[in-house]
Amino acid sequence: MPPEPRTGHRTARWPPALALAPLGLLGAAVWFGRWVRPGADDWCFLPVVRDDGVSALVGKFYLADNGRVANGVLTGLYAGFGVAGHQWYALISTVLVLGVLWAVTVSALGRARLTAPRGVPLLVAAMVTAVFLLATPNTYKAFYWPASSVSHTVAPVLACAAAIPLLRARSRGARKAAVATVFVAGAVLGTLSEGVSVVVLVTLASALVAGHRILTGRRRTALRIWCAAGVLGTALGTLVLVLSPGSRARRESHGVRGVSLLAPDSLAGSLRAFAHILATVLTSWPYLGAVAAGLLLGLLVTGTDGRPRDVPPHPATLFGTGVVALLLSGWLCTLLAYPVFGAGVAKVSRTWNDFLLLYLALLVGAGALLGGALRARRRTGAAGGALACAAVCLALALPLVRLEDTMRARALAWDHQDRRLRSGAALGAHVLPYRPLPISGMREPFADHGRKVWPAKCVARYYRIDRITDADRALPPPRTQRSIRALPAQE
Repeated sequence: MPPEPRTGHRTARWPPALALAPLGLLGAAVWFGRWVRPGADDWCFLPVVRDDGVSALVGKFYLADNGRVANGVLTGLYAGFGVAGHQWYALISTVLVLGVLWAVTVSALGRARLTAPRGVPLLVAAMVTAVFLLATPNTYKAFYWPASSVSHTVAPVLACAAAIPLLRARSRGARKAAVATVFVAGAVLGTLSEGVSVVVLVTLASALVAGHRILTGRRRTALRIWCAAGVLGTALGTLVLVLSPGSRARRESHGVRGVSLLAPDSLAGSLRAFAHILATVLTSWPYLGAVAAGLLLGLLVTGTDGRPRDVPPHPATLFGTGVVALLLSGWLCTLLAYPVFGAGVAKVSRTWNDFLLLYLALLVGAGALLGGALRARRRTGAAGGALACAAVCLALALPLVRLEDTMRARALAWDHQDRRLRSGAALGAHVLPYRPLPISGMREPFADHGRKVWPAKCVARYYRIDRITDADRALPPPRTQRSIRALPAQE
Protein backbone atom coordinates (compact mmCIF):
# COMPACT_ATOMS: atom_id res chain seq x y z
CA MET A 1 0.00 0.00 0.00
CA PRO A 2 1.46 3.41 -0.92
CA PRO A 3 2.24 5.74 1.99
CA GLU A 4 -0.39 8.35 2.76
CA PRO A 5 0.48 12.02 2.28
CA ARG A 6 1.77 13.79 5.35
CA THR A 7 -0.64 15.42 7.71
CA GLY A 8 -0.95 19.18 7.57
CA HIS A 9 -0.63 21.09 10.85
CA ARG A 10 -4.21 22.36 10.74
CA THR A 11 -5.70 18.86 10.58
CA ALA A 12 -3.49 16.99 13.01
CA ARG A 13 -6.32 16.54 15.52
CA TRP A 14 -8.33 14.37 13.17
CA PRO A 15 -9.08 11.07 14.97
CA PRO A 16 -8.13 8.14 12.69
CA ALA A 17 -10.34 5.87 14.83
CA LEU A 18 -13.39 7.12 12.90
CA ALA A 19 -12.34 4.81 10.06
CA LEU A 20 -13.08 1.87 12.35
CA ALA A 21 -16.87 2.04 11.72
CA PRO A 22 -16.78 1.00 8.03
CA LEU A 23 -13.79 -1.27 8.67
CA GLY A 24 -15.71 -3.03 11.45
CA LEU A 25 -18.70 -3.46 9.14
CA LEU A 26 -16.48 -4.94 6.43
CA GLY A 27 -14.83 -7.21 8.99
CA ALA A 28 -18.22 -8.57 10.04
CA ALA A 29 -19.21 -9.11 6.40
CA VAL A 30 -15.99 -11.03 5.79
CA TRP A 31 -16.54 -13.16 8.90
CA PHE A 32 -20.04 -14.07 7.71
CA GLY A 33 -18.46 -15.35 4.50
CA ARG A 34 -17.64 -18.60 6.28
CA TRP A 35 -21.28 -19.63 5.71
CA VAL A 36 -21.06 -19.38 1.90
CA ARG A 37 -21.67 -22.66 0.10
CA PRO A 38 -21.77 -23.48 -3.63
CA GLY A 39 -24.95 -23.08 -5.62
CA ALA A 40 -26.30 -22.22 -9.09
CA ASP A 41 -23.44 -22.02 -11.64
CA ASP A 42 -20.92 -23.20 -9.02
CA TRP A 43 -22.23 -26.73 -9.38
CA CYS A 44 -21.02 -26.74 -12.99
CA PHE A 45 -17.67 -25.01 -12.36
CA LEU A 46 -16.49 -27.16 -9.49
CA PRO A 47 -16.39 -30.63 -11.11
CA VAL A 48 -14.74 -29.28 -14.28
CA VAL A 49 -11.87 -27.69 -12.32
CA ARG A 50 -11.61 -30.68 -9.99
CA ASP A 51 -11.42 -33.22 -12.80
CA ASP A 52 -9.61 -31.35 -15.57
CA GLY A 53 -8.07 -28.20 -14.08
CA VAL A 54 -8.45 -24.46 -14.61
CA SER A 55 -7.46 -24.67 -18.28
CA ALA A 56 -10.47 -26.90 -18.96
CA LEU A 57 -12.81 -24.31 -17.44
CA VAL A 58 -11.20 -21.54 -19.49
CA GLY A 59 -11.67 -23.62 -22.63
CA LYS A 60 -15.27 -24.34 -21.66
CA PHE A 61 -15.96 -20.63 -21.20
CA TYR A 62 -14.37 -19.68 -24.52
CA LEU A 63 -15.77 -22.50 -26.63
CA ALA A 64 -19.18 -23.20 -25.11
CA ASP A 65 -20.39 -20.86 -22.36
CA ASN A 66 -19.79 -17.14 -22.85
CA GLY A 67 -16.34 -16.40 -24.30
CA ARG A 68 -15.06 -14.77 -21.08
CA VAL A 69 -11.49 -16.07 -20.99
CA ALA A 70 -10.26 -13.89 -18.10
CA ASN A 71 -13.45 -14.67 -16.22
CA GLY A 72 -12.71 -18.37 -16.59
CA VAL A 73 -9.23 -17.89 -15.14
CA LEU A 74 -10.48 -16.04 -12.04
CA THR A 75 -13.37 -18.45 -11.58
CA GLY A 76 -11.03 -21.40 -11.84
CA LEU A 77 -8.71 -19.94 -9.21
CA TYR A 78 -11.36 -19.97 -6.45
CA ALA A 79 -13.16 -23.07 -7.74
CA GLY A 80 -9.88 -24.99 -7.51
CA PHE A 81 -10.16 -24.83 -3.71
CA GLY A 82 -13.70 -26.23 -3.68
CA VAL A 83 -15.96 -25.12 -0.84
CA ALA A 84 -13.06 -23.41 0.90
CA GLY A 85 -12.59 -21.16 -2.13
CA HIS A 86 -16.16 -19.91 -1.74
CA GLN A 87 -15.69 -19.32 1.99
CA TRP A 88 -12.46 -17.34 1.60
CA TYR A 89 -13.67 -15.36 -1.39
CA ALA A 90 -15.36 -12.65 0.70
CA LEU A 91 -12.09 -11.92 2.53
CA ILE A 92 -9.95 -11.87 -0.61
CA SER A 93 -12.35 -9.71 -2.63
CA THR A 94 -12.84 -7.25 0.25
CA VAL A 95 -9.11 -6.82 0.75
CA LEU A 96 -8.69 -6.33 -3.00
CA VAL A 97 -11.47 -3.73 -3.30
CA LEU A 98 -10.41 -1.84 -0.18
CA GLY A 99 -6.73 -1.91 -1.14
CA VAL A 100 -7.34 -0.64 -4.68
CA LEU A 101 -9.67 2.16 -3.58
CA TRP A 102 -7.28 3.20 -0.81
CA ALA A 103 -4.36 3.28 -3.26
CA VAL A 104 -6.40 5.29 -5.78
CA THR A 105 -7.41 7.83 -3.12
CA VAL A 106 -3.86 8.30 -1.90
CA SER A 107 -2.48 8.47 -5.44
CA ALA A 108 -5.12 11.02 -6.54
CA LEU A 109 -4.29 13.26 -3.56
CA GLY A 110 -0.62 13.03 -4.33
CA ARG A 111 -1.18 13.86 -8.02
CA ALA A 112 -3.22 16.93 -7.00
CA ARG A 113 -0.51 17.94 -4.48
CA LEU A 114 -2.93 17.61 -1.62
CA THR A 115 -2.54 16.08 1.80
CA ALA A 116 -5.05 14.76 4.32
CA PRO A 117 -4.87 13.68 7.96
CA ARG A 118 -3.75 10.14 8.53
CA GLY A 119 -6.72 7.81 8.29
CA VAL A 120 -8.91 10.01 6.07
CA PRO A 121 -7.98 8.28 2.77
CA LEU A 122 -8.58 4.94 4.49
CA LEU A 123 -11.97 6.17 5.75
CA VAL A 124 -12.98 7.25 2.23
CA ALA A 125 -11.90 3.93 0.74
CA ALA A 126 -13.59 1.91 3.50
CA MET A 127 -16.90 3.78 3.22
CA VAL A 128 -16.99 3.45 -0.57
CA THR A 129 -16.10 -0.25 -0.26
CA ALA A 130 -18.85 -0.81 2.32
CA VAL A 131 -21.63 0.80 0.29
CA PHE A 132 -20.35 -0.70 -2.97
CA LEU A 133 -20.39 -4.24 -1.59
CA LEU A 134 -23.30 -4.12 0.85
CA ALA A 135 -25.84 -1.47 -0.25
CA THR A 136 -27.16 -3.34 -3.28
CA PRO A 137 -30.65 -4.93 -3.18
CA ASN A 138 -29.13 -8.43 -3.31
CA THR A 139 -25.94 -8.43 -1.24
CA TYR A 140 -25.53 -12.19 -1.48
CA LYS A 141 -25.30 -12.22 -5.26
CA ALA A 142 -23.27 -9.02 -5.55
CA PHE A 143 -20.77 -9.82 -2.80
CA TYR A 144 -20.88 -13.36 -1.46
CA TRP A 145 -21.53 -15.29 -4.67
CA PRO A 146 -18.11 -15.50 -6.35
CA ALA A 147 -19.41 -16.20 -9.86
CA SER A 148 -21.34 -12.92 -9.90
CA SER A 149 -18.77 -10.91 -7.96
CA VAL A 150 -15.97 -11.75 -10.39
CA SER A 151 -18.01 -10.42 -13.33
CA HIS A 152 -19.74 -7.41 -11.81
CA THR A 153 -18.04 -6.40 -8.55
CA VAL A 154 -14.33 -7.18 -8.84
CA ALA A 155 -14.15 -6.28 -12.54
CA PRO A 156 -14.89 -2.52 -12.15
CA VAL A 157 -12.39 -2.36 -9.28
CA LEU A 158 -9.70 -3.92 -11.47
CA ALA A 159 -10.53 -1.27 -14.08
CA CYS A 160 -10.09 1.39 -11.42
CA ALA A 161 -6.71 -0.09 -10.45
CA ALA A 162 -5.41 0.56 -13.97
CA ALA A 163 -5.43 4.31 -13.19
CA ILE A 164 -2.93 3.99 -10.30
CA PRO A 165 0.23 3.87 -12.48
CA LEU A 166 -0.90 7.02 -14.31
CA LEU A 167 -1.67 8.87 -11.07
CA ARG A 168 1.76 7.99 -9.68
CA ALA A 169 3.78 8.53 -12.88
CA ARG A 170 6.40 11.25 -12.54
CA SER A 171 8.78 10.42 -15.40
CA ARG A 172 8.58 9.55 -19.09
CA GLY A 173 9.35 5.91 -18.36
CA ALA A 174 6.62 5.75 -15.71
CA ARG A 175 4.12 7.28 -18.13
CA LYS A 176 5.02 4.69 -20.77
CA ALA A 177 4.54 1.94 -18.19
CA ALA A 178 1.13 3.42 -17.32
CA VAL A 179 0.12 3.33 -21.00
CA ALA A 180 1.21 -0.30 -21.33
CA THR A 181 -0.62 -1.17 -18.12
CA VAL A 182 -3.94 0.33 -19.19
CA PHE A 183 -3.70 -1.38 -22.60
CA VAL A 184 -3.15 -4.80 -21.03
CA ALA A 185 -5.79 -4.15 -18.36
CA GLY A 186 -8.30 -3.14 -21.03
CA ALA A 187 -7.62 -6.30 -23.02
CA VAL A 188 -8.16 -8.42 -19.91
CA LEU A 189 -11.33 -6.56 -18.94
CA GLY A 190 -12.67 -7.07 -22.45
CA THR A 191 -12.69 -10.83 -21.83
CA LEU A 192 -13.86 -10.51 -18.23
CA SER A 193 -17.11 -8.55 -18.31
CA GLU A 194 -19.07 -7.04 -21.18
CA GLY A 195 -20.81 -4.54 -18.93
CA VAL A 196 -17.64 -3.22 -17.30
CA SER A 197 -16.01 -3.00 -20.73
CA VAL A 198 -18.83 -0.71 -21.86
CA VAL A 199 -18.36 1.51 -18.80
CA VAL A 200 -14.60 1.69 -19.39
CA LEU A 201 -15.01 2.57 -23.07
CA VAL A 202 -17.55 5.30 -22.37
CA THR A 203 -15.58 6.76 -19.46
CA LEU A 204 -12.27 6.86 -21.35
CA ALA A 205 -13.95 8.30 -24.45
CA SER A 206 -15.56 10.99 -22.28
CA ALA A 207 -12.17 11.83 -20.76
CA LEU A 208 -10.70 12.11 -24.27
CA VAL A 209 -13.41 14.54 -25.32
CA ALA A 210 -13.32 16.70 -22.19
CA GLY A 211 -9.58 16.48 -21.50
CA HIS A 212 -8.72 19.63 -23.46
CA ARG A 213 -10.91 21.71 -21.12
CA ILE A 214 -9.35 20.32 -17.95
CA LEU A 215 -5.63 19.91 -18.67
CA THR A 216 -3.06 21.70 -20.78
CA GLY A 217 0.30 20.99 -22.36
CA ARG A 218 2.18 17.78 -21.59
CA ARG A 219 -0.36 16.53 -19.02
CA ARG A 220 -3.18 16.73 -21.56
CA THR A 221 -1.13 14.82 -24.13
CA ALA A 222 -0.26 12.14 -21.56
CA LEU A 223 -3.94 11.76 -20.62
CA ARG A 224 -5.01 11.43 -24.25
CA ILE A 225 -2.42 8.78 -25.02
CA TRP A 226 -3.35 6.85 -21.87
CA CYS A 227 -7.08 6.99 -22.65
CA ALA A 228 -6.52 5.97 -26.26
CA ALA A 229 -4.46 2.97 -25.15
CA GLY A 230 -7.19 1.95 -22.72
CA VAL A 231 -9.88 2.24 -25.39
CA LEU A 232 -7.82 0.21 -27.86
CA GLY A 233 -7.04 -2.55 -25.36
CA THR A 234 -10.63 -2.81 -24.15
CA ALA A 235 -11.98 -2.84 -27.70
CA LEU A 236 -9.60 -5.64 -28.70
CA GLY A 237 -10.51 -7.73 -25.67
CA THR A 238 -14.22 -7.18 -26.25
CA LEU A 239 -13.81 -8.18 -29.88
CA VAL A 240 -12.17 -11.45 -28.83
CA LEU A 241 -15.10 -12.13 -26.51
CA VAL A 242 -17.87 -11.21 -28.95
CA LEU A 243 -16.39 -13.31 -31.78
CA SER A 244 -15.74 -16.35 -29.58
CA PRO A 245 -17.68 -19.61 -30.09
CA GLY A 246 -18.85 -19.40 -26.48
CA SER A 247 -20.40 -15.97 -26.98
CA ARG A 248 -22.27 -17.19 -30.06
CA ALA A 249 -23.44 -20.26 -28.16
CA ARG A 250 -24.67 -18.09 -25.30
CA ARG A 251 -26.66 -15.87 -27.63
CA GLU A 252 -28.22 -18.94 -29.23
CA SER A 253 -29.08 -20.51 -25.88
CA HIS A 254 -30.90 -17.34 -24.83
CA GLY A 255 -32.58 -17.04 -28.21
CA VAL A 256 -31.07 -13.61 -28.92
CA ARG A 257 -28.87 -14.42 -31.90
CA GLY A 258 -29.71 -11.97 -34.65
CA VAL A 259 -31.66 -9.73 -32.26
CA SER A 260 -30.79 -6.10 -32.92
CA LEU A 261 -29.97 -3.92 -29.93
CA LEU A 262 -31.05 -0.95 -32.05
CA ALA A 263 -34.58 -2.26 -32.51
CA PRO A 264 -37.19 0.21 -31.17
CA ASP A 265 -38.44 -2.33 -28.61
CA SER A 266 -34.95 -2.88 -27.21
CA LEU A 267 -34.13 0.83 -27.07
CA ALA A 268 -37.39 1.83 -25.42
CA GLY A 269 -37.53 -1.15 -23.06
CA SER A 270 -33.94 -0.77 -21.88
CA LEU A 271 -34.48 2.97 -21.35
CA ARG A 272 -37.50 2.30 -19.14
CA ALA A 273 -35.57 -0.35 -17.23
CA PHE A 274 -32.61 1.97 -16.68
CA ALA A 275 -34.94 4.72 -15.48
CA HIS A 276 -36.28 2.26 -12.90
CA ILE A 277 -32.73 1.34 -11.85
CA LEU A 278 -31.80 5.02 -11.51
CA ALA A 279 -34.87 5.72 -9.41
CA THR A 280 -33.95 2.83 -7.10
CA VAL A 281 -30.31 3.88 -6.76
CA LEU A 282 -31.01 7.58 -6.28
CA THR A 283 -33.52 6.87 -3.51
CA SER A 284 -31.25 4.39 -1.67
CA TRP A 285 -29.98 6.63 1.11
CA PRO A 286 -27.06 4.39 2.26
CA TYR A 287 -25.19 5.61 -0.82
CA LEU A 288 -24.99 8.95 0.98
CA GLY A 289 -22.15 7.33 2.93
CA ALA A 290 -19.96 8.10 -0.10
CA VAL A 291 -21.07 11.76 0.04
CA ALA A 292 -20.27 11.90 3.76
CA ALA A 293 -16.81 10.45 3.19
CA GLY A 294 -16.18 12.98 0.41
CA LEU A 295 -17.42 15.76 2.69
CA LEU A 296 -14.86 14.84 5.32
CA LEU A 297 -12.17 14.70 2.67
CA GLY A 298 -13.09 18.14 1.32
CA LEU A 299 -13.19 19.66 4.81
CA LEU A 300 -9.85 18.29 5.95
CA VAL A 301 -7.67 18.19 2.84
CA THR A 302 -4.95 20.83 2.48
CA GLY A 303 -2.13 21.62 0.11
CA THR A 304 1.27 20.08 0.70
CA ASP A 305 2.24 23.42 2.26
CA GLY A 306 -0.46 23.03 4.90
CA ARG A 307 -2.74 25.74 3.47
CA PRO A 308 -6.35 25.07 2.49
CA ARG A 309 -6.88 24.54 -1.23
CA ASP A 310 -9.65 26.12 -3.26
CA VAL A 311 -12.09 24.28 -5.49
CA PRO A 312 -10.19 22.42 -8.25
CA PRO A 313 -10.24 23.99 -11.72
CA HIS A 314 -13.23 23.33 -13.96
CA PRO A 315 -15.33 21.40 -11.39
CA ALA A 316 -18.46 21.72 -13.53
CA THR A 317 -16.67 20.15 -16.51
CA LEU A 318 -15.30 17.31 -14.39
CA PHE A 319 -18.60 16.56 -12.71
CA GLY A 320 -20.67 17.01 -15.85
CA THR A 321 -18.43 14.66 -17.82
CA GLY A 322 -18.75 12.06 -15.09
CA VAL A 323 -22.53 12.33 -15.00
CA VAL A 324 -22.80 11.97 -18.78
CA ALA A 325 -20.48 8.95 -18.70
CA LEU A 326 -22.55 7.38 -15.90
CA LEU A 327 -25.90 7.86 -17.62
CA LEU A 328 -24.69 6.72 -21.03
CA SER A 329 -22.72 3.70 -19.80
CA GLY A 330 -25.47 2.65 -17.39
CA TRP A 331 -28.07 2.72 -20.15
CA LEU A 332 -25.77 0.85 -22.55
CA CYS A 333 -25.17 -1.85 -19.92
CA THR A 334 -28.92 -2.21 -19.50
CA LEU A 335 -29.40 -2.30 -23.28
CA LEU A 336 -26.74 -5.00 -23.58
CA ALA A 337 -28.55 -7.23 -21.08
CA TYR A 338 -32.08 -6.43 -22.24
CA PRO A 339 -32.37 -9.15 -24.95
CA VAL A 340 -31.58 -11.80 -22.32
CA PHE A 341 -33.66 -10.57 -19.37
CA GLY A 342 -36.29 -8.41 -21.07
CA ALA A 343 -38.17 -6.03 -18.80
CA GLY A 344 -36.87 -8.04 -15.84
CA VAL A 345 -33.38 -6.61 -16.39
CA ALA A 346 -34.26 -3.86 -13.91
CA LYS A 347 -34.42 -6.51 -11.19
CA VAL A 348 -31.03 -8.09 -11.97
CA SER A 349 -29.33 -5.89 -9.39
CA ARG A 350 -26.02 -7.75 -9.40
CA THR A 351 -25.25 -6.17 -12.80
CA TRP A 352 -25.68 -2.65 -11.42
CA ASN A 353 -22.19 -2.78 -9.95
CA ASP A 354 -20.85 -2.53 -13.50
CA PHE A 355 -21.49 1.22 -13.31
CA LEU A 356 -22.18 1.86 -9.61
CA LEU A 357 -18.49 2.39 -8.79
CA LEU A 358 -18.51 5.36 -11.17
CA TYR A 359 -21.65 6.62 -9.39
CA LEU A 360 -19.92 6.37 -6.02
CA ALA A 361 -16.88 8.22 -7.34
CA LEU A 362 -19.19 11.07 -8.40
CA LEU A 363 -20.79 11.10 -4.95
CA VAL A 364 -17.39 11.33 -3.27
CA GLY A 365 -16.46 14.16 -5.60
CA ALA A 366 -19.70 16.00 -4.86
CA GLY A 367 -19.09 15.58 -1.13
CA ALA A 368 -15.54 16.89 -1.50
CA LEU A 369 -16.76 19.98 -3.33
CA LEU A 370 -19.35 20.54 -0.61
CA GLY A 371 -16.68 20.14 2.05
CA GLY A 372 -14.48 22.71 0.33
CA ALA A 373 -17.38 25.16 0.38
CA LEU A 374 -18.03 24.58 4.11
CA ARG A 375 -14.48 25.10 5.36
CA ALA A 376 -15.63 28.04 7.49
CA ARG A 377 -17.69 25.55 9.51
CA ARG A 378 -15.15 22.77 9.51
CA ARG A 379 -15.85 21.45 13.00
CA THR A 380 -19.64 21.27 12.51
CA GLY A 381 -19.28 19.78 9.02
CA ALA A 382 -16.80 17.15 10.18
CA ALA A 383 -19.09 16.12 13.03
CA GLY A 384 -22.03 15.82 10.64
CA GLY A 385 -19.99 13.79 8.13
CA ALA A 386 -18.76 11.41 10.81
CA LEU A 387 -22.30 10.97 12.14
CA ALA A 388 -23.60 10.24 8.63
CA CYS A 389 -20.90 7.61 8.08
CA ALA A 390 -21.80 5.92 11.37
CA ALA A 391 -25.53 6.00 10.52
CA VAL A 392 -24.91 4.41 7.12
CA CYS A 393 -22.76 1.67 8.67
CA LEU A 394 -25.53 0.91 11.17
CA ALA A 395 -28.14 0.85 8.42
CA LEU A 396 -26.07 -1.62 6.42
CA ALA A 397 -25.30 -3.78 9.46
CA LEU A 398 -28.93 -4.65 10.26
CA PRO A 399 -29.82 -6.41 6.96
CA LEU A 400 -26.35 -7.96 6.93
CA VAL A 401 -27.06 -9.67 10.25
CA ARG A 402 -30.37 -10.99 8.92
CA LEU A 403 -28.60 -12.28 5.81
CA GLU A 404 -26.05 -14.02 8.02
CA ASP A 405 -28.85 -15.93 9.76
CA THR A 406 -30.15 -17.13 6.39
CA MET A 407 -26.66 -18.05 5.20
CA ARG A 408 -25.95 -20.02 8.37
CA ALA A 409 -29.19 -21.99 8.10
CA ARG A 410 -28.46 -22.85 4.47
CA ALA A 411 -24.85 -23.78 5.24
CA LEU A 412 -25.89 -26.23 7.96
CA ALA A 413 -28.48 -27.82 5.67
CA TRP A 414 -25.98 -27.87 2.79
CA ASP A 415 -23.30 -29.59 4.89
CA HIS A 416 -25.80 -32.17 6.10
CA GLN A 417 -26.95 -32.94 2.57
CA ASP A 418 -23.38 -32.96 1.29
CA ARG A 419 -22.42 -35.66 3.80
CA ARG A 420 -25.49 -37.71 2.88
CA LEU A 421 -24.83 -37.53 -0.85
CA ARG A 422 -21.15 -38.35 -0.47
CA SER A 423 -22.01 -41.31 1.74
CA GLY A 424 -24.54 -42.54 -0.78
CA ALA A 425 -22.06 -42.24 -3.63
CA ALA A 426 -19.45 -44.12 -1.58
CA LEU A 427 -21.93 -46.94 -1.02
CA GLY A 428 -22.36 -47.28 -4.78
CA ALA A 429 -25.66 -45.45 -5.35
CA HIS A 430 -26.18 -44.17 -8.89
CA VAL A 431 -29.28 -42.07 -8.18
CA LEU A 432 -29.78 -40.01 -5.03
CA PRO A 433 -32.42 -37.56 -3.79
CA TYR A 434 -31.48 -33.89 -3.58
CA ARG A 435 -33.37 -31.15 -1.77
CA PRO A 436 -33.05 -27.64 -3.27
CA LEU A 437 -31.44 -25.08 -0.96
CA PRO A 438 -32.03 -21.69 -2.61
CA ILE A 439 -30.89 -18.37 -1.14
CA SER A 440 -31.38 -14.80 -2.36
CA GLY A 441 -32.85 -15.89 -5.67
CA MET A 442 -30.05 -18.33 -6.50
CA ARG A 443 -31.04 -21.07 -8.96
CA GLU A 444 -31.16 -24.62 -7.65
CA PRO A 445 -32.16 -27.98 -9.15
CA PHE A 446 -35.92 -28.68 -9.07
CA ALA A 447 -36.82 -25.06 -8.36
CA ASP A 448 -40.23 -23.66 -9.26
CA HIS A 449 -42.03 -26.70 -7.78
CA GLY A 450 -39.71 -29.14 -9.53
CA ARG A 451 -40.23 -27.75 -13.03
CA LYS A 452 -36.69 -26.36 -13.36
CA VAL A 453 -34.20 -29.22 -13.30
CA TRP A 454 -31.11 -27.09 -13.97
CA PRO A 455 -28.34 -27.71 -12.90
CA ALA A 456 -29.14 -31.26 -11.83
CA LYS A 457 -26.59 -32.82 -14.21
CA CYS A 458 -23.80 -30.70 -12.72
CA VAL A 459 -24.77 -31.70 -9.17
CA ALA A 460 -24.70 -35.37 -10.18
CA ARG A 461 -21.25 -34.95 -11.70
CA TYR A 462 -20.03 -33.16 -8.58
CA TYR A 463 -21.00 -36.18 -6.45
CA ARG A 464 -19.89 -38.69 -9.14
CA ILE A 465 -23.32 -40.27 -9.59
CA ASP A 466 -25.59 -40.72 -12.61
CA ARG A 467 -28.37 -38.35 -11.62
CA ILE A 468 -30.29 -36.78 -8.74
CA THR A 469 -33.99 -36.73 -8.01
CA ASP A 470 -36.15 -34.22 -6.17
CA ALA A 471 -36.09 -35.18 -2.47
CA ASP A 472 -39.43 -33.41 -1.96
CA ARG A 473 -41.13 -35.73 -4.45
CA ALA A 474 -41.63 -39.46 -4.67
CA LEU A 475 -38.47 -41.40 -5.49
CA PRO A 476 -38.20 -43.60 -8.62
CA PRO A 477 -38.80 -47.34 -8.28
CA PRO A 478 -36.34 -49.09 -5.93
CA ARG A 479 -34.73 -51.05 -8.80
CA THR A 480 -33.04 -47.82 -9.95
CA GLN A 481 -31.64 -47.11 -6.49
CA ARG A 482 -28.56 -49.16 -5.69
CA SER A 483 -27.72 -49.10 -1.97
CA ILE A 484 -30.13 -46.22 -1.38
CA ARG A 485 -32.10 -48.04 1.32
CA ALA A 486 -29.31 -47.48 3.79
CA LEU A 487 -29.68 -43.70 3.48
CA PRO A 488 -32.44 -41.34 4.66
CA ALA A 489 -34.46 -39.90 1.82
CA GLN A 490 -34.97 -36.58 3.61
CA GLU A 491 -32.65 -34.30 5.53
